[in-house]
Amino acid sequence: MSEAVKTYLQQNRDKHLSELGDFLSIPSISALSEHKEDVRHAAEWMESSLKDAGVENVRLMETGGHPVVYGDWLHAAGKPTVLIYGHYDVQPVDPVELWETPPFEAHIRDEKIYARGASDDKGQTFMHVKAIEALLKVNGELPVNVKFLIEGEEEIGSVHLDSFVEEHRELLAADVLVISDTPMLEKGRPAICSGLRGLSSLQIDVKGAKGDLHSGLYGGGVQNSIHALVQILDSMRDSEGRVTVAGFYDKVEELNKDERAAMAELNFDEENLQKELEVPELFGEKGYSMIEQTWIRPTLEINGIYGGFQGEGVKTVIPSEAHAKITCRLVPTQDPDEIASLIEKHIAANTPKGVTVTTKRFDSGKPFAAPVDHPAFQIAAKAYEEVYSAPVAFTRMGGSIPVVETFDRILQVPIVLMGFGLPSENFHAPNEHFHLENFDKGLQTISTYLEKLGTQLNN
Repeated sequence: MSEAVKTYLQQNRDKHLSELGDFLSIPSISALSEHKEDVRHAAEWMESSLKDAGVENVRLMETGGHPVVYGDWLHAAGKPTVLIYGHYDVQPVDPVELWETPPFEAHIRDEKIYARGASDDKGQTFMHVKAIEALLKVNGELPVNVKFLIEGEEEIGSVHLDSFVEEHRELLAADVLVISDTPMLEKGRPAICSGLRGLSSLQIDVKGAKGDLHSGLYGGGVQNSIHALVQILDSMRDSEGRVTVAGFYDKVEELNKDERAAMAELNFDEENLQKELEVPELFGEKGYSMIEQTWIRPTLEINGIYGGFQGEGVKTVIPSEAHAKITCRLVPTQDPDEIASLIEKHIAANTPKGVTVTTKRFDSGKPFAAPVDHPAFQIAAKAYEEVYSAPVAFTRMGGSIPVVETFDRILQVPIVLMGFGLPSENFHAPNEHFHLENFDKGLQTISTYLEKLGTQLNN
């Protein structure tokens, strides 16, 4: 990266952070229908930001749900084309009482910016816009051709993006796809993600009596819906973290010794993570390290459970209904629909007497794994190392970005996952934040990467 671009970024840092604060103030929660207009507002904000940066042909493109923001700059003759993907929607903020500052007011403290979306993914997407702005303002041109595709439904499974990508595959054609929605390995240890776990999610609804019953009059004679739900959930995993749903692991492939050795060589500090999370000990499937448990093993997790009386004090009722939400993170060769069917079969086989159980499927996404020997990955590693002065780790990520598998299948383009967040930044949780060290270095890394692609990648 040229010194002039670096200087521009430094001189405009306060302005850029103020703009990011404005972006973060928009409660663009795609999962909640009452925020539909807020989600659209965030799309319009991104549209305006791209135009201000110098991107051309910027427009909102409608889908069956929230709009996609598209823009491009295509004047680098003979140079590769880079498609940049991100999302402007965010997760719900519950429980709001655990936030130290309001979730949609950006606050900077201890060189971190706090707000919902700061790390996932408004902050990281915003960095790409500002990197393009810096290159255009300083040089008057870009070293590569660029296209932007920013969506508003990633946090609800990108439900309309598969068809959008299919319909607009020519518009989105590129030589490299770049995404910043993944974490680094640790502070000061950059990482390029080469694999994502898939996702399968369900809601379990248990119905007992026609209404809540007095626990004195009916207790001991009528099934309690919460007891029944707990029994079902407890049947899904054993005391050592292994999922007990029949067939769950049938298609899971074990890593070979070399792959497991490579992960061990990363020397991930589990003890430090334990202290950071403030837990008495880590817990996961027996026989695997923390990295293996979260990168290359599938999971089944209870994300929420509710029913009965939730207020202060005691209300002596037998609840009529109980509900739970579960998600499974899946590894390559596992199919989300097949896993959901196995879980539904397990629930049917383990439903206690006296209740009726139904399920509802929600977000799903297929796993993704990429070869890292393509030049686009190696150039990205050089850009990171130049800025961070540290070797790059090629990692996998326990989370899911459902549309990545779609991009891979339809666009057939190398997908470089260049993340700048840290695992400890509370994305999807209260007090989400983004380290400004990585905001600054991330801007430099993205700019450096685009410059290197322009001279080192043959399109």
